[in-house]
Amino acid sequence: MTTSFTPTETIVFTEDNPFAAPSALPFGAPPLDRIRDEDFQPAIGEGMRRQLLEVDDIVGQHGPPTFDNTIVALERSGELLTRVLKTFGALTSANTNDFLQQIQSDEAPKLAAHNDAILLNHTLFQRVRAIYDRRDELGLSPEQKHLVERYHLEFIRAGARLPETDKARLRALNQEESTLTTEFQTRLLAAAKAGALVIDSRDDLDGLSEADVAAAAAAAKERKLEAKWVLLLQNTTQQPVQASLRRRDVRERLYQAAIHRADRGGPTDTRALVERLVALRAEKAALLGYANTAAYVLDDQMAKTPDAAGKLLLDIGATAAAKARSEAARMQKLIDDENGGFSLMPWDWQYYAEQVRKREYELDEEHIKPYFALDRVLIDGVFFAATKLYGITFAERHDIPVYHPDVRVYEVCEADGSPLALFYCDLFKRENKIGGAWMDSFADQSMLLGRKPIIYNVANFTRPAPGQPALLTFDDVTTLFHEFGHALHGMLSNVQYPMLSGTNVPRDFVEFPSQFNEHLALDPLVFANYAKHYQTGAPMPIALVERIKRARTFNQGFALTEYVEAALLDMAWHTLSAGEPVPDIPSFERAALEKYGVNVPEVPPRYRTTYFAHIWDGGYQAGYYAYLWAEVLDHDTFAWFAEHGGLTRANGQKFRDMILSRGGTRDAAELYREFRGREPSVEPLLVERGLKSESGASK
Repeated sequence: MTTSFTPTETIVFTEDNPFAAPSALPFGAPPLDRIRDEDFQPAIGEGMRRQLLEVDDIVGQHGPPTFDNTIVALERSGELLTRVLKTFGALTSANTNDFLQQIQSDEAPKLAAHNDAILLNHTLFQRVRAIYDRRDELGLSPEQKHLVERYHLEFIRAGARLPETDKARLRALNQEESTLTTEFQTRLLAAAKAGALVIDSRDDLDGLSEADVAAAAAAAKERKLEAKWVLLLQNTTQQPVQASLRRRDVRERLYQAAIHRADRGGPTDTRALVERLVALRAEKAALLGYANTAAYVLDDQMAKTPDAAGKLLLDIGATAAAKARSEAARMQKLIDDENGGFSLMPWDWQYYAEQVRKREYELDEEHIKPYFALDRVLIDGVFFAATKLYGITFAERHDIPVYHPDVRVYEVCEADGSPLALFYCDLFKRENKIGGAWMDSFADQSMLLGRKPIIYNVANFTRPAPGQPALLTFDDVTTLFHEFGHALHGMLSNVQYPMLSGTNVPRDFVEFPSQFNEHLALDPLVFANYAKHYQTGAPMPIALVERIKRARTFNQGFALTEYVEAALLDMAWHTLSAGEPVPDIPSFERAALEKYGVNVPEVPPRYRTTYFAHIWDGGYQAGYYAYLWAEVLDHDTFAWFAEHGGLTRANGQKFRDMILSRGGTRDAAELYREFRGREPSVEPLLVERGLKSESGASK
């Protein structure tokens, strides 16, 4: 709810604020029915005030620092602030408005300063360091020892050892970065909305299904546009409807709208923000003793160095680019056979890839979608697979308040019926929701705090016309399984300390459970349970199932190349050194991809610089490579399952016990080696992606 109140006004935090006391709802779920937009700012301010008082109590103790009076005390601090920010973050990502965006802008630099007030506190760091120096003598459990090491490293990486003059500069840079990333998110959301393609004639939508046409009409109606249709933009460069649009000029218009959404000047242009973010991040890295941003970021990841991440990208990227060129040649032949009279361009790829898929695999997306009704995929697919592997069950609850009618809530229980978690899902696209799909939490699991996890998934699937079911593409099905893999990582966490809970792991490890969960979508037992016609309930015909399986490696040259190009752009921006001039964005993109040898003109990067939310406001700076790094782990793990009898309950329990429940309680590489019994192998990924045959020959 919005009011005439402007968020920059001073509002006193009072006892009637919904955040004043912990929620009395089951699991401590946020009371979203009582929280008003104007409740957030005073609660955030009070949360910061209380946490700083708690920190003052820690540093003001007269006795020597101990694990309990320093580390545990820090873990317990900030309870109010965490509760508020968890809820605030959910709404500003998935159900925002001008009022909430203004609060974001106002509070971002204050929150950055608050974080620095803790991590750059010299006396507090001395207490942490004293415990760290004696960690082997204190009789700590392995989890406690790792927690001490994580705290010590976090302080160092935040700049706790810097001289005061450098700390002052770092504080200023942190506040500026927080302001810029918040502004980037606001501008990009507006850019996607403004960039949507308005269609004046129904004929321009030739090739789209009736459901897609109805969705475009509904989007126009929401904008109060009569007798028009609107094709909304998703967050990526390529747009799904390009696979069906027969009119080449409309495909090109949609493509141009997508790639130029944030570089047309005016209030939605992100170029200046990007250029400043590149420069200030490089300066921060230099202050902290690193050659560039990527060196700083990766020092705390599994990859450790930009060279290690870059080698994986380039090794696979070269093979992927070669395959993409061969895929392009097949499509060009089809165009020539039809006397098209033009060369394949990026806006043609999706359409002609679909034509090749129909011709060579007899596979038509419109024939598949009726078997992938959203509710059935979620309940009889995603939930069913989790029950099969981990023994957990799901029951929808209608008594838990939500922030939008689209949101559904499920209670998750162990096999013995004991409560485990709450799970929210919010799956349809709205224009006040940022693009893409993600997992996050209203509360992280912690035995120390007696807290069970409250996890949510958000996606941007096309909303069906009124009275119609939501039918998914197989890519959408994969997205649903992927994001639920992240949710499982949060829900199955079983750790003592919140800092180590759930998905609080390195970026290049966090995508491992989610990508592993994608494999379950095609497990024969799981697939047969959910792939049923939405009208008749008939299972998908065996012949169609086999065609889907045969087509798994179809278009993988494109998919990998667009991903690798984006990951290399991320790395290129974040390997610029402090003081190095920030180049013009288009020329920099071209030069970077040519330098790395993966510039396939028909295959643009999955994200161009100006709308690359992952790296400018999503926390993946110098980390977009992580999806490929984690993919090595997920395919290698799936190979382990195959070697040990498949997706059995026993195998699921081992994966749960050794990976999903452990959070960040151990070094990620050690966790993986302990589970797998060896270092990960890249071979299963190459085979699964169709880049190498099972016999070992490159394709």
